[in-house]
Amino acid sequence: MNYLLDTHTFLWGIFDDEKLSVNAKEAMRTLENDIYVSTITYWEIALKYATGKLELEGIAPDELPQQARRIDIQTLTISEEEASTFYKLPKMHHKDPFDRLIIWQAISRSMTLISKDRNMPDYQKFGLQLLWQ
Repeated sequence: MNYLLDTHTFLWGIFDDEKLSVNAKEAMRTLENDIYVSTITYWEIALKYATGKLELEGIAPDELPQQARRIDIQTLTISEEEASTFYKLPKMHHKDPFDRLIIWQAISRSMTLISKDRNMPDYQKFGLQLLWQ
């Protein structure tokens, strides 16, 4: 199965996996599963780090791809089709552009998004597959 990590899930997987749900840990540790992090996540982390909204424990954002590879997390780039069709994702109360792009990537690629975000279930009616609890 293919899973896409939300930004907080990715960071918890790297720094503090005790914050992950049992289901999230199991999915991420099952060798048959392919686990991905979006380039959008790296962009979000770098932006928040640069503006002081995010601190990382003894690591800079540009070291995260190497950390991801170390624990078998693959990078998922955003395609031109995903970027150009993003307008099709209905606007709801969730306004975070990074989250919305990650949601759209998961829907477009029929991937299951691993996220604790309470706003994510609103997008299940549009095809989002979600895993947490």
